[in-house]
Amino acid sequence: MRTSIFKTPAEGRIRVAKLNLKGDEQSDLSVHGGIDKAVYAYPSEHYPFWRKELPDMDLPWAMFGENFTTEGLLEDTLHIGDQIQIGSAEFVVTQPRMPCYKLAIRFGRPDIIKRFLHSGRTGFYLAVLREAEVTAGDSIKLLSQDEHGVTVAEVVKLYTTDAANQGLLRRVSELPALPEGWRDYFRQRLWDPDT
Repeated sequence: MRTSIFKTPAEGRIRVAKLNLKGDEQSDLSVHGGIDKAVYAYPSEHYPFWRKELPDMDLPWAMFGENFTTEGLLEDTLHIGDQIQIGSAEFVVTQPRMPCYKLAIRFGRPDIIKRFLHSGRTGFYLAVLREAEVTAGDSIKLLSQDEHGVTVAEVVKLYTTDAANQGLLRRVSELPALPEGWRDYFRQRLWDPDT
């Protein structure tokens, strides 16, 4: 099995390229990586929740396979399409993270996939708008909020439990920053009012 989920904090400056971070490339490109999933960010604010939920586990930074462990960017306030700057690199928020079996391998427990998804603490993927170098401790700045106003948390909720919310389904299926595969998925869940 090829995976890049086992990560440790890096020291020094790291090059952010269009498809990944130098030295931290994705292993299985059939489901990971690409323009829309170049960088995975996970809020540091979620670690206390998981430490309480999983008290017998050691949960160091990067445990969830994130490239960036962030502070101040949360799924319920960050929108698909928001643009952020970390150091001098610039990114756009593209989608929430949907866990795969590799998260269960990393945690050594199959129940983590369901728990992770239903917790709403998914983190989010970023596309790279401006390549640059970053280092641990770089400031994070919100450059612009997307005009459509759909949060990462709303997309997760729509995916997991809120299929009846046709208004939100319609809005999400038209989000330009959301990858086409996600938009197609949500379009298929729209009801035809004439049937």
